[in-house]
Amino acid sequence: MKIGVLALQGAFTEHVSALQKLGVEACQVRLPEQLAGLDALIMPGGESTTISKLMVAFGILEALKARARDGLAIWGTCAGMILLAKEVDDGDLPIMGLMDIRVKRNAFGRQLDSFEADLLVPLLGGEPFHAVFIRAPAVERVSNGVEVLAQLESGPIVAARQGRYLATAFHPELTADLRFHRYFLREVVGTG
Repeated sequence: MKIGVLALQGAFTEHVSALQKLGVEACQVRLPEQLAGLDALIMPGGESTTISKLMVAFGILEALKARARDGLAIWGTCAGMILLAKEVDDGDLPIMGLMDIRVKRNAFGRQLDSFEADLLVPLLGGEPFHAVFIRAPAVERVSNGVEVLAQLESGPIVAARQGRYLATAFHPELTADLRFHRYFLREVVGTG
């Protein structure tokens, strides 16, 4: 299995490290030709506007959409969740438009409003998942076919899956807990 991590900006090295801890071949992806031979791609957290503009400038946005239509599994964390969505509260951002969700950018406020929370995620087992939210988005609406995986106690949806797409509003790569990475590899990528 070979997993690419979009490496234009943001927390990509942490995802590469997490994948390597699980014994998976991981590579950084910056150009369209680097998508060849991948089983899946992770789009990391970072600044969604910057990542989106760089994806357009490097020509990878359309190439990645094409690979997704051919069945490439994709996981978006934080900014990656925004880019995966079909609808975003800020309509000017070039996005992938793959996952039937509406996402609100900066749903919890500014950088100073970043926080951590223990999430109950039944598919990961009984132990709560300690999630790091940094200027995080949230899912405002899901369509049929989208499975809600986790919500905050206050209600916002912060993790969802639709077929070969996984989206998390938080940063699993910034913790030592590899359960979300394992889930992505076994359940999302492994279904292809």
